[in-house]
Amino acid sequence: MTKTRNRGDKDETLEKHVGLLKLGQILSFLVVFIAGMISGLTSSTRINNYFNSQTDLFITKKTGSAISTGYNCTVVKSCKKVDCLSMKTFIHPTNLTHRMSDEEIFWRASLVPYKNGYPFHRRPKVAFLFLTRGLLPMLPLWERFFRGHDKYFAIYVHAPPGYLLNVSSDSPFYRREIPSQSVEWGTMSLFDAERRLLANALLDFSNERFVLLSESCIPIYNFPTVYNYLIRSNHSFADSYDDPTRYGRGRYSRKMFPDIKLPQWRKGSQWFELQRTLAVYIVSDSKYYTIFKKYCKPACYPDEHYIPTYLNMFHGQLNANRTVTWVNWSMGGPHPATYEGVNVTEGFIQSIRNNGTQCSYNSKMTSVCYLFARKFDPSALEPLLNLASTVMEF
Repeated sequence: MTKTRNRGDKDETLEKHVGLLKLGQILSFLVVFIAGMISGLTSSTRINNYFNSQTDLFITKKTGSAISTGYNCTVVKSCKKVDCLSMKTFIHPTNLTHRMSDEEIFWRASLVPYKNGYPFHRRPKVAFLFLTRGLLPMLPLWERFFRGHDKYFAIYVHAPPGYLLNVSSDSPFYRREIPSQSVEWGTMSLFDAERRLLANALLDFSNERFVLLSESCIPIYNFPTVYNYLIRSNHSFADSYDDPTRYGRGRYSRKMFPDIKLPQWRKGSQWFELQRTLAVYIVSDSKYYTIFKKYCKPACYPDEHYIPTYLNMFHGQLNANRTVTWVNWSMGGPHPATYEGVNVTEGFIQSIRNNGTQCSYNSKMTSVCYLFARKFDPSALEPLLNLASTVMEF
């Protein structure tokens, strides 16, 4: 009996030790588990803080903030925020980069205030619309022409998609490229580019006159003369005439009838100058644009017929029916004469400025009929620069 009891006591003691050992193991596991949890949470917080800091740094760099590094720290200077809904940004957009489609920008450009007057001091500007195939060979001449008149003009460039002019940051052409699309000569895409230039320029409410130019165009008068001539004019300057030959009426499609009748059909130079009211009408039109897009195809050229015909049908009283860009078509063929450096003399430029013709300006006759001229070869740049101050007076 005594031996049996002693054996039972030992078994009970052994079971107690085993139980305490298991309890200790469980407690140890819990301690390790909790420690791991705490360590994990701490590491996670550090990682989040790291990535947040990297994200902030990335965003700061992308938004153009200036970063200056001292001996022991880096100071991030916050950049100036632009209020996209401010009145200043709305009436004078400075950034020409946007993601609007043609349909969207034509719609926005067609918005016209119903209320008379402006809630700001409006100084009317001339918008110079450059339709180019890339380089602007006459750029130094134009930069001299614009110098000192920043408050009175705005520049818009339609170049091939992705093309950026290689100019310094103080050039008036710096970052003046608009979102563009590919252009094919003689097709509706060429007129689309013209409308695209008008629409982007219309977003600035101070732009009052709009003149279309190419990379081969030059000014033949100084800026004050050009500005006053256009701003003070009661009419726009778009060529519009009835050409009875196959190069005029011969391009008319009977499928345009009855919306556009043959007697209404007109032809004219592509290089127009429009007042703001007419520019809004052009970008707002859908009906006649669609007709031209459908039926005016080579050998019908929309850039030579749409604006002349549209203005003749609806706004003839606002148009002078002539262009202010001189071109020489006397050589014949599909393109006008091109002038190289050897052709550029003082007498030649004077013959364009004072060519003996008279034209109507605000119901009075004048000998100043042209403000610009084309086409000039890149080799003409140097002699033109030499004549700029003495002949063209800029």
